[in-house]
Amino acid sequence: MPIFDPRPGPRVFGVPPGADFPLHLARGLRERFAGQPPEAIARAEVLVNTSRMRNRLREALVSLGPGFLPRIRLITDIAPPGEDAPLRARLELAQLIRQLLLAEPDLGPPSAAFSLAESLFRLLDEMQGEGVTLEALNGLDVSQHSLHWDRSLRFIRLIAGFLGPASGGQARLRQAALALAADWAVTPPAHPMIVAGSTGSRGPTALLMQAVARLPQGALVLPGFDFDLPGPVWGSLDNPLHSEDHPQFRYAHLLDLLGAEPDAVQRWGATDAPDPARGRLVSLALRPAPVTDQWLRDGPSLRDLPAVTENLSLIEAPSPRAEALAIALALREAAVQGQKAALITPDRTLARRVTAALDRWHLRPDDSAGRPLGLSAPGRFLRQSAELLTGSVTAEALIALLKHPIVHSAEGRGDHLRHLRDLELHLRRRAIPFPDAAALTDFADRAPDRKPWAAWLTQALALLPGDGERPLGDWLVAHERVALALAAGTGEGSGELWLAEAGAEAQALIEELRAEADHDGIVAARDYSALLETLFAGREVREVLESHPDVMIWGTLEARAQGADLVILGGLTEGTWPAAPKPDPWFNRQMRLNAGLLLPERQIGLSAHDFQQAVGAPRVILSRARRDAEAETVPSRWLNRLVNLIGGLRAQGGDTALAAMRERGNHWLRLAEALEADLTAVPEASARRNSRPAPAPPARARLTELPVTRIEKLIRDPYAIYAERILKLRPLDPLAPEADARLRGTVLHRVPDLYVRDFPPGVPGDLEAFLAIAETILAEECPWPATRLHWRARLDRTAADFVRWNAGLEGQPALLEKKGALTLADPPFTLTGQPDRIDRDPDGRLRLYDYKTGTLPSPKQIAFYNKQLSLLAVMARDDAFGLGPGAVAEAMFVGLGSKFDTRPVPVEPADITEHQSKLVTLLKSYTSPDQGFTAMRAVEQEERAGDYDALSRRGEWETTDEAVLQRVGDDG
Repeated sequence: MPIFDPRPGPRVFGVPPGADFPLHLARGLRERFAGQPPEAIARAEVLVNTSRMRNRLREALVSLGPGFLPRIRLITDIAPPGEDAPLRARLELAQLIRQLLLAEPDLGPPSAAFSLAESLFRLLDEMQGEGVTLEALNGLDVSQHSLHWDRSLRFIRLIAGFLGPASGGQARLRQAALALAADWAVTPPAHPMIVAGSTGSRGPTALLMQAVARLPQGALVLPGFDFDLPGPVWGSLDNPLHSEDHPQFRYAHLLDLLGAEPDAVQRWGATDAPDPARGRLVSLALRPAPVTDQWLRDGPSLRDLPAVTENLSLIEAPSPRAEALAIALALREAAVQGQKAALITPDRTLARRVTAALDRWHLRPDDSAGRPLGLSAPGRFLRQSAELLTGSVTAEALIALLKHPIVHSAEGRGDHLRHLRDLELHLRRRAIPFPDAAALTDFADRAPDRKPWAAWLTQALALLPGDGERPLGDWLVAHERVALALAAGTGEGSGELWLAEAGAEAQALIEELRAEADHDGIVAARDYSALLETLFAGREVREVLESHPDVMIWGTLEARAQGADLVILGGLTEGTWPAAPKPDPWFNRQMRLNAGLLLPERQIGLSAHDFQQAVGAPRVILSRARRDAEAETVPSRWLNRLVNLIGGLRAQGGDTALAAMRERGNHWLRLAEALEADLTAVPEASARRNSRPAPAPPARARLTELPVTRIEKLIRDPYAIYAERILKLRPLDPLAPEADARLRGTVLHRVPDLYVRDFPPGVPGDLEAFLAIAETILAEECPWPATRLHWRARLDRTAADFVRWNAGLEGQPALLEKKGALTLADPPFTLTGQPDRIDRDPDGRLRLYDYKTGTLPSPKQIAFYNKQLSLLAVMARDDAFGLGPGAVAEAMFVGLGSKFDTRPVPVEPADITEHQSKLVTLLKSYTSPDQGFTAMRAVEQEERAGDYDALSRRGEWETTDEAVLQRVGDDG
């Protein structure tokens, strides 16, 4: 028996925004089959757009009581199964694109080939689905466009011809829809046929919907159809360039294809939206931009806005963290009250933050999207290990990889972590940027129990194939060998690499890539790594975990198939919801329109429809963060429109309604702030301002030795010497050595040192020899090419002057870079030092030189703070360097920085005696238990960060504060 009355035109039904679409669809089906035999509904066929919609419709029908179910199928099921190999096609495209990039390097690097292949594959699939033929491409006129678009069009024409007839999934779906339409025109099905839940935004789906709508017992049921939109507004939705971002544009286009008017769309059931008044408010707010003047005309018809927005809240959080915590608190309260609550957001970062916040209450939401495979443990491990293939293994990359929980997961994980800690400290202390077999052997030789572990790591790294280009399959084999060796550790098997859902998904991806690897060409390691990154980014993994049945996180598409008591729309900022259109490297906007392809605004229009559908739920919270990590955010255009409309309707109580919405949102922000405050509260004593520290250790713990280079630090910042020499705290060296000032000084000091050995004073200078030595030293000590060139340029500016200056000196080098020590009796103290150079004159007097690659100290700095060369003169006079006691004729700083310069230091006998006397006075003061090591006593630059600022609680006191003596140690 028929369930629809005969009618001449297409049969289209709609469900208003905000209604629980699957439940309304199920109720309408039961109502239409009421009074018919029970088995009649089983003959009906319902085509839906997603698996989630199919499952939800089945659940809704079951919830309505016992009875037969209709045949519920996916729209894609109408197409015959094909031998789809999308990865193979993408690899073949990547091979062709790589050749294009090599021929025209300005288009991009070869490593971008697979990413470009992904976008081109989607474009070709879209062309097949939308029925865009090669002839249509040939007819495109790009004479008014830039050369880039002409070049991309020529390449696409070539590729389209190479691929031959359409055979992809969208093409098969389109052909199936056309075939069914032709068959049904002759022999229409006798049973009811319904297409539900789709907006018809894709060409094949629109073709199928047109055919079904015209069947004798066919119908379309559209979700979120706006019955409140006036006819003239529907009529203005005719230009995709201007209107496709409107939530109802897809329906306007579909009705135009059907030859039907919007008023021909019937309501599917008697049940209205949960809040019809709010639906009218949202409909008015979202009208197209050219007709927003209608707000003034139609706005006054919206009565009592405080009542209309009673179940609407607005969260405007100061940060993404605060937004996530406020949302989590709202979800938790709903769960406690037994309500069904859902967060709808396209922002996966926000979803992960909310999930983490809910974990403190042991609430695990049902997340429809799962987790990106690339962010799972196996995904991260495989991506990190692939990076090892791209060049020399850096210390930073190696240590980060070895800390991954999958590494050495077969057995002995504890010993692995212990050895790894020791290896990290070893690499830091010795500044080894690229650890190789020799470095690992040296590490193992320092402790016998390290040898098996170091041998395993050496063998694993030996599996790396090295630089060059290889077939994709060879890279995959090499990568898998390295990954398995690292995962197994010193045990057997693959450790935890392929375990659980994420491991199985990663293994399936690797197997799929292995099966299709022959369809790619010869690639470099970086191309292989980029390919993996792209593949992982496109896969999600849903882990089988017990989740709360009433707390959900949905994407915008899944939200169409769901219903909840509380709906939270999160991430309502421009660029997130709606997302910014993805850049298309192949077609610009006008070319897409002329070719008959979908415009970028299509996705914005679908997002707008999802927003309109979700904001009509029974209780809604609209949420956004006012600021992200970089700058102030811009509210989503739909939220902006809604807020502006409500706030502007003062006569209807709009300003009061908006204030109430914000107050309801602030309630969750206050709870979030209170919750965070509990975690950050500090005792009152600690919250007060601290005094400027001057720790005074006991006499036996005081200084007994110091190099001359640290005397200035003792004068300027005694606290730093206390932390460094008494507490013996040293900052860790960076894992990746940096081209800092200290390294520059060390490297550039070696150049004049080696030069003077071969060209002492009196020997004619040789500029070429000096620069040759510089080139050799820089090649040995500086692994960064750009830095090497920069430092070489600095030397070039001073080399000629130095060579000339050195040749004109009278003395001969007596000591180069040799340490010495001077022992004082009162107080007992050892002063150490290593002069860059000491020359001896023919008359036996000594001349001291200290090379500086930075700015030379001023005379006042030398007089009061920079005592390095003055104290070296004291040490030289008293035979601290084994040269015999002798008079010091000269001490001089030699500048090798931006320009060659010299600065003498006073070293007359009386000066040297004074330097020694002041040193003794300084040291005696710091041997007294009553002398504290004041923090930042006379620093040169207060704003410069120090290594021990956190220890001294810098920021809780000022340098103008009086230092407070703090006795520490056993006597404290």
